Amino acid sequence: MKEKFYNYIQVLQDTITSAIEEIDGVAKFEEDIWERPEGGGGRTRVIQNGNVFEKGGVNISGVHGALPKAMQSYFNVGEVDFFACGLSLVLHPKNPMVPTVHANWRYFEMYDKEGNIVDCWFGGGQDMTPYYLFDEDAKHFHQVCKRSCDRHDASFYELYKKKCDEYFYNAHREEGRGIGGLFFDYCKANDIMSLEKWYDFVTEVGNSFLDAYIPIVEKRMEISYTKAEREWQEIRRGRYVEFNLVHDKGTLFGLKTNGRIESILMSLPPHVQWRYDHQPEKGSEEERLVDVLKNPVDWV
Repeated sequence: MKEKFYNYIQVLQDTITSAIEEIDGVAKFEEDIWERPEGGGGRTRVIQNGNVFEKGGVNISGVHGALPKAMQSYFNVGEVDFFACGLSLVLHPKNPMVPTVHANWRYFEMYDKEGNIVDCWFGGGQDMTPYYLFDEDAKHFHQVCKRSCDRHDASFYELYKKKCDEYFYNAHREEGRGIGGLFFDYCKANDIMSLEKWYDFVTEVGNSFLDAYIPIVEKRMEISYTKAEREWQEIRRGRYVEFNLVHDKGTLFGLKTNGRIESILMSLPPHVQWRYDHQPEKGSEEERLVDVLKNPVDWV
């Protein structure tokens, strides 16, 4: 399974980066091949200063070795070896009318000292963080997510949409990071879903990403915007950074397994503001966005 999934994310990375370069029209992804001293490595691709995308990364990795002590405590296991692979992406558009997007699809195996698999699971999802809320965009993104889920289990969308709202939540701000999407983890073989069926589900979601996001980019990328709207985007990006550095488990895992720091922190936007006690104007579009972030909406 690990070879099968790693092959899949290599192809998916190519597909996504080609589509992003085409829509940007100017910038190209820089590729960085790296190795992890303890075992494995990855292929980082970063786009910067484009016509549409100010910064973004579409990264794959496959790492292995002894599970570090800090992660042994996290998983409540003893001395075991592990293999983890996945694709992680974050895209920060220049235009504040175009939302930031994040996605991740991953697979994990754990082994005893004889090399036998003692546990394995899939995880992942995709979510969107707008700066100005267009309801039809949120509905489109969630409809694509729901369609992918419904092909495998009618209960998945409601379940994983709720988990996404709960996970991508800045508890210290009492607001969501964005308008959600899907979040699933520890998807293990059981009486209903074999590991192969989980593979089919996760790859279905991965294959749906461009359908969920690109039409929104195309619809909003040419909209004119003001300096004040750009400043609002930078203030909201600050909340994005706060989540990634305070709450995100993927960032934590990367830092505690001696991951490559440039790849881990590629999710951080280039221009950000933190204004003291900034409050949006009453009745404004900015206030409407914050209201939705504090009270998640059922978009479909």
